[in-house]
Amino acid sequence: MDAFYASVEQRDNPNLRGKPLVVGGDPDSRGVVAAASYEARKFGIRSAIPCSRAQRLCPSAIFVPPRMSRYKEVSRQIHRIFADYTDLIEPLSLDEAYLDVTADKAGLGSATATAEAIRTRIRDELQLTASAGVAPIKFVAKIASDFNKPDGQTVVPPHRVLAFIRPLPIRKLWGVGPATAEQIEALGVTTIGDLAAIPESKLLARLGKRGPFLSRLARGIDARSVSPNRERKSQGAERTFAEDVLDRSRLEEVLEGQAERVCERISQQGIRARTVTLKIRYADFTTLTRSETLSIPTADAAQTVDAAKRLLDKTEAGERPVRLIGVSLSNLVRPGGSTVKGQLELPF
Repeated sequence: MDAFYASVEQRDNPNLRGKPLVVGGDPDSRGVVAAASYEARKFGIRSAIPCSRAQRLCPSAIFVPPRMSRYKEVSRQIHRIFADYTDLIEPLSLDEAYLDVTADKAGLGSATATAEAIRTRIRDELQLTASAGVAPIKFVAKIASDFNKPDGQTVVPPHRVLAFIRPLPIRKLWGVGPATAEQIEALGVTTIGDLAAIPESKLLARLGKRGPFLSRLARGIDARSVSPNRERKSQGAERTFAEDVLDRSRLEEVLEGQAERVCERISQQGIRARTVTLKIRYADFTTLTRSETLSIPTADAAQTVDAAKRLLDKTEAGERPVRLIGVSLSNLVRPGGSTVKGQLELPF
């Protein structure tokens, strides 16, 4: 979807149409931008920047609070349209999904025609616009979906995949974040085509098991299928403070509440977690994470809090003011499932 949250707000309130709109916190608060309309993006406003900065970039911007229940409702409407064209839908977020249309459920003859039909229905029935990337493999379709926004469509047929991805910056490759990009660029690699020319063994030595996987992607090989029942890989909670916090006990108090909420959430899903991750953002916006993998999966809040406090010891919390703190659980497993390899906990 194109600028989803902001587009929903502009659709629902005609007075906001054509104006620079920011969905997020009050610009006088510590909130961040959740979404920006295309009119606001012209001023350099992007998701995740502080709302106070967004107001400085565009003093005439209009700020509205997020309405998550409304966005979820619209997302369900979009997915009902998807379902008329395929049963293989893998949501990535409220406004983005992979669709496998190989079976041609609607009998339209091609993936290109299917994407055009879906975008037309979203426009006609919901008065919103969507952009699509059409390709034979997932990560290329994802890149292509951003190529012709807003309200555009980019088609990459099988014989054009390598020509399409080779000149792209390495940071466009799926799974390459800033840290990985720095490691790869240290090899003199700047484009996906450059990466494809590096021997897998060299990438394995440099990047570990991610190396061969990224090498295959760079050569247009992506065996991942569209997974309709894909479960979330993590569950978490975080909080941005109205004022920076230096008091360690206050941070621990917040962590306890977050751990209780997250553990309750995964318990209701019958899930346990092996890895606890702490996220800290200092007053100067420096952000870091610290993780600990437990020997036995847990959904216990007390164990999670203990781990989070140990991770807090590895930061400068209490010495440097903290703007944001959060805790998340990942490496999720279902008790008795094939991915659980730990031993039973005995009462020694």
